[in-house]
Amino acid sequence: MSGDENHPSPSDPSCKRSVFALCNYPALLVAGILRLEELQDSPIEDYLADMRREHRVFVELVDSYPGLLDHLTNGEEEDIIHVGELLGKGASGARGDDTKTLKSAVLKWLMPRGQAVIPPLSRNIKSNHGFNNEVTGALLCPTGLDWSNVETKQSLKSGETAVCGDQWPIFLYAVYDYNPKDPWKGLLRSEILIFGFKHVFTSPSSMDKEPKATRSGNAYLHGMKFSLNLSSVLSHMDTITNSENFYHSILDLLEDPDESEEVADLMMWWTRFHTISSNSALLKIHTK
Repeated sequence: MSGDENHPSPSDPSCKRSVFALCNYPALLVAGILRLEELQDSPIEDYLADMRREHRVFVELVDSYPGLLDHLTNGEEEDIIHVGELLGKGASGARGDDTKTLKSAVLKWLMPRGQAVIPPLSRNIKSNHGFNNEVTGALLCPTGLDWSNVETKQSLKSGETAVCGDQWPIFLYAVYDYNPKDPWKGLLRSEILIFGFKHVFTSPSSMDKEPKATRSGNAYLHGMKFSLNLSSVLSHMDTITNSENFYHSILDLLEDPDESEEVADLMMWWTRFHTISSNSALLKIHTK
């Protein structure tokens, strides 16, 4: 399949940002086509939650490309796998572009303007990132742990304390403050997430002015964690940042029916504040 300006090709990276991150596209397409046949006899509600999510992603993906579903259903398995490989190539390119630009951008967001990170950080040398740096270590420290505790800090640095993907870093919270009695308070509302969102989802120049949307996506959380951490490669095999579990744990929360009220509030917050200038007083007020 080829694309034009109205109908993007499967290798176009822009669409994959808005569907799903860290996805095995050939497997997703093959399973999706088979599941369409199964759904003729049983509703999607009968499937487990992860299968329902996978099918939703499949549907959103094929809907993004007019004619793709017909092409897949009428083709051989080799054709489906080939299209999946093209999709994967585009997704990998999009994720690579995002993390490449984030690596240098994040360094500017770690400290207030005019202040330097001490010790200094290099965008190309990861050995002094992560828990080996005082600033990035504090941001990556899992909620519930105290970075100011010397023993905790050393245990995280040495790897003695392993951090799982569902142990969320403090940088997800507004003003980097986690309240164990109210874990929703400030979640996914931090200033550094807003900076990352504007950098990936809109033009980087919107960091200092009103945003003008240029592209959409959902992998920037990976890039944020990747840029702060030690890992030199971001993939589903990443064992340092445990990116895949991290990503899925966020999705699990956002898709949990029991959390629908809090999620609706969060979505409303983002809908309103992604249009606010990053340096405005209003943004400072609402992220405190």
